[in-house]
Amino acid sequence: MPTALIALALGGFGIGLTEFLIAGLLPQVASTFAVSEAAAGWLISGYALSVAVGAIALTAATARLPRKQVLVGLVVLFVIGNLLSAIAPNYQVMLLGRIVAALCHGSFFGIGSLVARALVGPEKKSRAVAVMFAGLTVANVLGVPFGALVGERWGWRAAFWAVTGIGVLALAGIVALVPAGAGETPSPTVSCRSAPIPPSSLRAQVGALRSGQVWLTLAATALSYGGMFGAFSYIAYTFTEVGGFSPADVAWLLMVYGVGLVVGNLIGGRAADHDRDRALVLALVGLTGTLVAFGLLAHSATASVILVFLLGVFGFASVPGMITRVTDFAQGAALAAGANVSASNVGNALGAWSGGLAITAGLGYTAPLFVGAGIVLVSVVVMAVAAHRAAHHELTQ
Repeated sequence: MPTALIALALGGFGIGLTEFLIAGLLPQVASTFAVSEAAAGWLISGYALSVAVGAIALTAATARLPRKQVLVGLVVLFVIGNLLSAIAPNYQVMLLGRIVAALCHGSFFGIGSLVARALVGPEKKSRAVAVMFAGLTVANVLGVPFGALVGERWGWRAAFWAVTGIGVLALAGIVALVPAGAGETPSPTVSCRSAPIPPSSLRAQVGALRSGQVWLTLAATALSYGGMFGAFSYIAYTFTEVGGFSPADVAWLLMVYGVGLVVGNLIGGRAADHDRDRALVLALVGLTGTLVAFGLLAHSATASVILVFLLGVFGFASVPGMITRVTDFAQGAALAAGANVSASNVGNALGAWSGGLAITAGLGYTAPLFVGAGIVLVSVVVMAVAAHRAAHHELTQ
């Protein structure tokens, strides 16, 4: 494994921590700045909105720049954002720090995925992306408990100082280990089809998004994320109100889900390198079945533990393959990778909204699981259509 992938994974870990740790620190932050819980919640929702905007805007703005330089600049932005949060004298500066840190999120994972796949041969490109995303999945497991533990012992500012330090380490690793020109042109050992020369101008990148396969993949990404996170957003209520777990149990159950994300990410990357479209369809079918089974068996504590793990496995198994697929059909355009991150965040928002509507309609706390299954089923259909069209096009060439 190239050591540069470890540097990228460390950057992903730091960015993931920034996203997740705030959930365990909100009460302390709200108390420090004397703001309401709703205002403190903007430190989460404002971050998510900024991720969606930054993934497109920053990727487009840096289209002509060397990708290593862009990654270095993004991590510098990440460090500045967390430093602002650590030293924030008031709520407004804290929110600004969250927004600044979030702006780099989508572009880092989008451009980083292109650099990661350029570091290995074409037969390992999805696995390389999975290694980079491993940092994010591990952060999902450790983020909330890390923030809560550090915040309880040394105060919430210490958690942001720690993440700032991780960012500095990631920055040093990227500067030292990522080769100059990585992801700019295909390796001599890689065919043009698997690693096309990336379009550099913004106009060319936008033109690369005209492919129907790109939009089908983006739609499948948004729907798969929407179905999973629409259900996951209300999973604590499902555990306590249906499964009979205590509120104290929710933390370790979420860690089980996080471990599933790590496993699914690594398995999905390997499977996508073997037969990508087949692996994507199977992952989405598995996610649909898991959501349905969870909805039917949520009253069983044992089944809930197993199924929340599988929710993580199948939920993230499609991520590496979706990213390499959308960038392949967009001829390696960084804007496509950024759009994939934006699509996932849009899906998250729509899924959570749909799940909330189901609960508000009085359908119970298992309803988001069935709603999520329905959304992912649409993703299965979209992905199956995309795979069929791609196979037919390949046969006619």
